[in-house]
Amino acid sequence: MSEHHPPPPSPSPVGRLRALLPDLTPWHASADFRRMWLAGLVTVFGSFLTFVAVPLQLKELTGSTLAVGAIGAVELVPLIVFGLYGGALADAMDRRKLILWTEAGLGVLSAMLLLNTQLPHPMIWPLYVVAALVSALTGLQRPALQAIVPRIVAHDQLPAAIALNSMRWQVGAIAGPSVAGVVIAFSGLGFAYALDVASYALSVLLAFRLAPSPASHDAEKPSLRGVLEGARYAWSRKELLGTYAIDMAAMFFAFPTAIFPFLADDLDARWALGLMYGAGAVGSLGVTLTSGWVSRVDRHGRMVVYAAAGWGLAMAVAGWMHNIWLVLLFLAAAGACDTVSGLFRSAIWDQTIPDELRGRLAGIELLSYSVGPQLGQVRAGGTAALTNVRTSVWAGGLACVASVGLLAVSLPKLMSYDQRTDEHAVRMRERKAAEAVATAA
Repeated sequence: MSEHHPPPPSPSPVGRLRALLPDLTPWHASADFRRMWLAGLVTVFGSFLTFVAVPLQLKELTGSTLAVGAIGAVELVPLIVFGLYGGALADAMDRRKLILWTEAGLGVLSAMLLLNTQLPHPMIWPLYVVAALVSALTGLQRPALQAIVPRIVAHDQLPAAIALNSMRWQVGAIAGPSVAGVVIAFSGLGFAYALDVASYALSVLLAFRLAPSPASHDAEKPSLRGVLEGARYAWSRKELLGTYAIDMAAMFFAFPTAIFPFLADDLDARWALGLMYGAGAVGSLGVTLTSGWVSRVDRHGRMVVYAAAGWGLAMAVAGWMHNIWLVLLFLAAAGACDTVSGLFRSAIWDQTIPDELRGRLAGIELLSYSVGPQLGQVRAGGTAALTNVRTSVWAGGLACVASVGLLAVSLPKLMSYDQRTDEHAVRMRERKAAEAVATAA
């Protein structure tokens, strides 16, 4: 006769709440992760001040939606070229040094914006030149930032680390635009740029304390051949291609932030411009503050697709609304969907790409989640010029939903991806376990 076992007790309300809260294990386990997190928080805060200030300054100097949207055009080529080269560099040199030097360079460029603002008649062309140079340095830095995380965080803690990094970005994205609106209104553009310069100085000091992260002993020098090797690997992994393609499509069609100053005018709510920039981050923060569930989801590909479609739909509804508070609500919903998609894209990348290719693949990933927004700004500004601001927003959202659906049908490997059974995820798990045993021995 089989022994009867009572069912396990249901979790208490406190237990259910704890299961939703962010997993702080990477923060407690890795001092380098804590330093990177804090440095990134400071940088994100300052960068969003400039993110609001530059298009607003261009709007004041030109009054043109095309001129504002052109920021995305001048950023595009440097991002592509230096993003790919930065990925090769991240595999060939100490990732800590690469992060430090590029962070210092970004601080210098913010200082140039500050100096231009102090002129009796600020010039337009420096805004475009600095935007292009910032894009180049960002392309060099981002692959190293992403590739270093799996080195300082245990394999099974990567989804939690991704969620914490996402939360860091969202805190800065909420505080930065909100503070920017107040700072610019009461203290002027120059003070916003000055705060950005100070944020880079502090982040450099924090990043300086990171442990060295040298390249592997058999790493090759950066070369076109190495970049192509990474591209061939990405092409062989259709689920990776799916994450890149869906993110680019979503950002290209439904990233209208360049025309937010004009949308605020259309809604007769210029006071809400900072809130519009920060609304998406509010929705994103809501996701990451309850991100305990992320580690319990295995079908990452499906979550990428569903969330990207939700992003487009929410943007479309925001374009239809005439009440500023409803617009902010749906911008927040869009931000929540984008974060869910981003969390699971990053989980697929970090849990399946070999370390020796991680920098180059991070360069390709940078293009997927950065080129789309740059082109999206151009699309948004151009569509608004041809039609109107509101049509640019809602039509882009609907086009995003349609394109995500087509890509999901065309790339079935993305929809079927399961971290428990995917051969690449299993191989990486076994490799990390073997490395842990060897280190302990």
